[in-house]
Amino acid sequence: MAREMAFAIGGREYSTQPSKIDRRKLYGWSEVCAFDDDGNECILVSTDASGTVIIPKGGVGLGMLSSNGRWVERSQLKAVHTDGSDAAMNTSSYSKVNVLAGKATEEEFLDCSIMALYQLRDADSDLIGAIGGDIYKFDYCYNDSYETSPAFLLVSEEGGEKGLFLFIGSPNVFEFIGLAEVAAETADGPTDEDDDSDEIDFSMF
Repeated sequence: MAREMAFAIGGREYSTQPSKIDRRKLYGWSEVCAFDDDGNECILVSTDASGTVIIPKGGVGLGMLSSNGRWVERSQLKAVHTDGSDAAMNTSSYSKVNVLAGKATEEEFLDCSIMALYQLRDADSDLIGAIGGDIYKFDYCYNDSYETSPAFLLVSEEGGEKGLFLFIGSPNVFEFIGLAEVAAETADGPTDEDDDSDEIDFSMF
């Protein structure tokens, strides 16, 4: 069963169940399989540094060690800012009421790479009407996390029917690229009027 997400706008709260739109379901997918001469499917394995020990799939993982080489559980870790202060944990968007108080511009929306797309199939018509032709933005996190992602709510209309969609984005950082500035000649520098390099000095002959 899909997780519920609650929104608040215009003094009312609405409950929805976002349904993820999977790219694989839309466009399909392909897989590459390897078989041996007898038709048996080959299984990917790993080897140790020496290349003599075969490690089956699932036998390799990542771990974290302390400065003295002791194993550290993920639950023991905490995030801090650059000044050493503790970072605040953000509550999952599915465990709170997401207040839709800020509108986003089209430029803000287009400046993000969309990482996930959800359709709110059971969205109340009043919620769709409250959003209308605007783009509403809020901070999204799937689980309790120190980081959030920008999320956008948009209404789409097709065939006379309106639907509500949730876009999860990742901000893109753009650097301005412009024409290089042309340095002006200084008073002491050469000018076209002072350039006599093309004139012939007959005293040289």
